[in-house]
Amino acid sequence: MNILLVGSGGREHALAWKIAQSPLVRRLVIAPGNPGMDRLGERVALKVTDADGLCAVAREMKADLVVVGPETALEAGLADRLALAGIPCFGPTKKAAQLETSKAFSKAFMERHDIPTAGYGVYERLHEARQALSVFKPPYVIKADGLAAGKGVAICASKRDAEAEIERMLGGRFGAAGARVVIEEFMDGEEGSLFAVCDGQRALLLGGAQDHKRAYDGDLGPNTGGMGSYSPAPVFTPELVETAERDIVRPVIEGMAREGMPYRGVLYAGLMATEAGPRVVEFNARFGDPECQVLMMRLDGDIVPLLLACARGDLTRAEPPGFRPETVICVVLAASGYPDSPLEGSIIRGAEQDFGPHVQVFHAGTRRRDDGQLAAAGGRVLNVCARGRDIAEARQRVYAAVRKIDWPGGFHRTDIGWRAMEREQGGSTG
Repeated sequence: MNILLVGSGGREHALAWKIAQSPLVRRLVIAPGNPGMDRLGERVALKVTDADGLCAVAREMKADLVVVGPETALEAGLADRLALAGIPCFGPTKKAAQLETSKAFSKAFMERHDIPTAGYGVYERLHEARQALSVFKPPYVIKADGLAAGKGVAICASKRDAEAEIERMLGGRFGAAGARVVIEEFMDGEEGSLFAVCDGQRALLLGGAQDHKRAYDGDLGPNTGGMGSYSPAPVFTPELVETAERDIVRPVIEGMAREGMPYRGVLYAGLMATEAGPRVVEFNARFGDPECQVLMMRLDGDIVPLLLACARGDLTRAEPPGFRPETVICVVLAASGYPDSPLEGSIIRGAEQDFGPHVQVFHAGTRRRDDGQLAAAGGRVLNVCARGRDIAEARQRVYAAVRKIDWPGGFHRTDIGWRAMEREQGGSTG
């Protein structure tokens, strides 16, 4: 098989690593990729939003499957172009991807299909959004409607802070993504990410993970695209997963099909485990980053037949996914100044050494200098992942690996997996 993988981050490096292990793969082309993927396939310098260019590459290489990593490629209509060319694509159409690309669309869809989520309102005018705050109780949840790289969400303790955040969003802080704001009821509980692969009619659960969104230890600092993750996450009890599959995942896939937007690809349900059961925080139309990294390391067996079955619209012939009985943890190494103004260009040493069989380092925002040295080229730069018998062993291994990387220009959280550790030690979940 010839496969084209679209994307350049840590999520795509993990997907490339897993896809390259398949005996079915004859040729793997990655667009644009990053230096960490050089050993896994051929790289092509194309932007992920260049749907026409990517479609041309897929045609030229006679791709049997295109796997789409980032949401921006979906919003650009890549899956739609590939469908016209008759090339199977793992990733939803532009219309179906609205589950992620428009929070207003997503909330209205959930309302139509009785999918449990927070109460909300959508506003385009500043005075209307300000007035609406009186309907909600603090803390106030303010979200930019469109794509904002995981940063367009603010939780405000006071009405004054909420008004200021609304003003920033509608005033252009996130460009077109903030042309509308969504104000939501605050949900109390523990958050986790549940993944399912879908063929337009059916869904197979692919396991859960827990992300760490805040920049600093103790869940402090600004929201980021994610500073670390681990899987399995104790928040996903068998009961919660069963309820989420019945009340959320299946109704989404069935509802999208009924509305003429069959959903093919991965559905990422960000869930809040509340006293009343799981409720949707938001949907994403792609694998989470850095959740994908830990899922790929836990996944046992060949991922390619699963991706192809979804793309072709028939999961009935695919083997259900199996998982290694281990815990995997991922620690994100980010550039100083991330998320607001990450400093690029600093040299990274030791990231490409052999860390042993239990550790993988996925590149996220790196570039190769002319002298061959690795340098930072983004906000989130490296994803250090390790597996272990339990969360304690996985944590010990991952932080031992992090200490071997010489990068004064970066920082990381030292408490990834703290909720699972507290549970293991019999403490509270905080």
